[in-house]
Amino acid sequence: MTAGEVWQVDLGLAGKVRPCLLMTGYPNNNELALVTIIPHTTALRGNRWEISIAKSFLKDGAFHLQQIQSVPTVRLMRRLGALTIEEMQVIHDRIGEYFQM
Repeated sequence: MTAGEVWQVDLGLAGKVRPCLLMTGYPNNNELALVTIIPHTTALRGNRWEISIAKSFLKDGAFHLQQIQSVPTVRLMRRLGALTIEEMQVIHDRIGEYFQM
């Protein structure tokens, strides 16, 4: 489990099971067993915080920056694939914009 991977994650009853981009890797032994994720959604609203990245393992949709959250590692179900370094740079750049609002 490393940053840049996309996993199926159980986000609970209201959030369903959905693909999520890992922004952090597996925590060290002295850290909480949490990873920070960005959920992928197919219910697009067309706002500036949706980042569409086409991947064969994802349905048409986008990673939604307004839903960044940390979840327990036990909620990660299975690895779907990973983003490239260039795709991760796009995500990082947009996160920088998001937090400079």
